[in-house]
Amino acid sequence: MTTRATHFAFLALTLAFVSGCGEQVDEAPAQVLAQDPQLARALNDPLMVDPDLSWRSEANAVIAYRDGHPLPLIEAREDAAARAREEARLELLENGQIPVTPSASSQASETTFADLKTADQMVEAAGARTDCIARMDSDLVWSTRMPPTSSIMPHGMVQQAAGVDEWTCVVRVVRYMTPVSIDDALEYHWTKIERARFDITRYAQPTAQLHGERRDQKVIFEFREGPGGMTAVDVVHWRK
Repeated sequence: MTTRATHFAFLALTLAFVSGCGEQVDEAPAQVLAQDPQLARALNDPLMVDPDLSWRSEANAVIAYRDGHPLPLIEAREDAAARAREEARLELLENGQIPVTPSASSQASETTFADLKTADQMVEAAGARTDCIARMDSDLVWSTRMPPTSSIMPHGMVQQAAGVDEWTCVVRVVRYMTPVSIDDALEYHWTKIERARFDITRYAQPTAQLHGERRDQKVIFEFREGPGGMTAVDVVHWRK
């Protein structure tokens, strides 16, 4: 009797332990995400890659990537390009037919970002508010705080972002990659700033660019061929 009772008691304790372990496994992810908002954000935010900055501090990194220059982790594929192109066009069509992009100016732009490395340099090259540079913060989150007129394309892969939003200093700088062609990226951004009633000049030299301006704001987009078949897009948007 004692042996049988002991056996049943041991079996009951074993089942309780297994059941308890099952509950811990089910609840653990929710508990971790609730207690660690940085991990939750890393797992749920859109894909963003910042090779130039990731090596400086990996304290909060889920995946680290190191290289000597900014290369995307994902090469352009036709299916990815088609998906990004379709979502971009659907977004634009929500506000009417997509207008025809005008021809480029015969003159060359005096601005280029192609050989620049930092957001500070890009602000200076754009002729933006250099008095705001000291207040700028380099953080990928600024790519999510772009004005609707200059937000990145669907499925864009952010490489670098910086900005400031203090008093009269309102500046945004973003570099991203997209699998669509230069013409598709240019059409997307031209349509958005044209609908926002910016005066726009399109350039073909030294690189494909759009310069938009209205009473209180200016924005410059630069488009060029990126690595892996991607299109590189640089954006500097500021309040005058």
